Amino acid sequence: MTDILSAAPMEAKSARALPEGAGWWFEPKWDGFRCLAFKAGDRVELLAKSGKSLNRFFPEVVERLRAVPTSRFGIDGELLVQERNDWSFEALQARLHPAESRIRRLAAETPATFTMFDMLVAVDGQDLRPHALLHRHGRLTAFASIHGDARLTLSPGTEDRDQAQAWLDGGLLEGVVAKRLEGPYAEGERAMIKIKRLRSADCVVGGFRYAAGGGVVGSLLLGLYDDAGLLNHVGFTSGFAGIDKAELTARLEALAGPPGFTGDAPGGPSRWSTERSAEWRPLRHELVVEVSFDHVSGARFRHGTGLLRFRPDKAPAQCRMDQLAQ
Repeated sequence: MTDILSAAPMEAKSARALPEGAGWWFEPKWDGFRCLAFKAGDRVELLAKSGKSLNRFFPEVVERLRAVPTSRFGIDGELLVQERNDWSFEALQARLHPAESRIRRLAAETPATFTMFDMLVAVDGQDLRPHALLHRHGRLTAFASIHGDARLTLSPGTEDRDQAQAWLDGGLLEGVVAKRLEGPYAEGERAMIKIKRLRSADCVVGGFRYAAGGGVVGSLLLGLYDDAGLLNHVGFTSGFAGIDKAELTARLEALAGPPGFTGDAPGGPSRWSTERSAEWRPLRHELVVEVSFDHVSGARFRHGTGLLRFRPDKAPAQCRMDQLAQ
């Protein structure tokens, strides 16, 4: 089983729409930590997409899998943490902490769920990777029906494209993943398709950063007003295709000055940023842009956004946090 313990997860390529035709299996795209979980005797391994062990960060999941009364299996899934009746990526990130005491406390207060969506190794030790998803998922469903509980769950799925589209349109998921029912587990390959749910929001440009080379704008810092009238930093956009950056920079510099962000503001340097990359210039609340985004987490855009257009017709005061509501 040594080779299987080093397996790489099957990857996904992006698409704008769900694939047409028969032979597809659709699942929710979870916003957690992708994880390959293996058991061999008393040994349990939780492996991240990078191949690094997640065992020390999720001791309660390790113990839950160790308690499964079978000596062998390999499962592909997602680690999720629920906070205030919703899945929280921030709560997951809080687990990646150097202090074991903190990890143990969080594991007890907000235990993680391992949501399963594929099976690589059967309980009899059979390598399922060459088999079709239809067969692998059948083995996984049988496993979940015997060993599953609230902390070890089977991801929902469907062959019905209309149902998958309803998931996308419903607004509760980050997206949908499509897999070929007859496809093998192609580890390390982009053999799945992911379709993200795109939305748009009108935001106030509360500040900007210069590009690494200096001289021209590198990113716009986006803000939305809360009920107290404070402008909170909610993300950034840096795609300026077809835009004259020198002209935009001059426009931004003409707006430079307070108040910038009056609520939550952009943070300082992280271990990945230089002092220069963390610097930003506050702006007067005059410029509004519409951006596209795919997911919100902790009242912020989870990823970078796409700049759709400038909105001179929109009053900054109309750009409110309720646009991020699910």
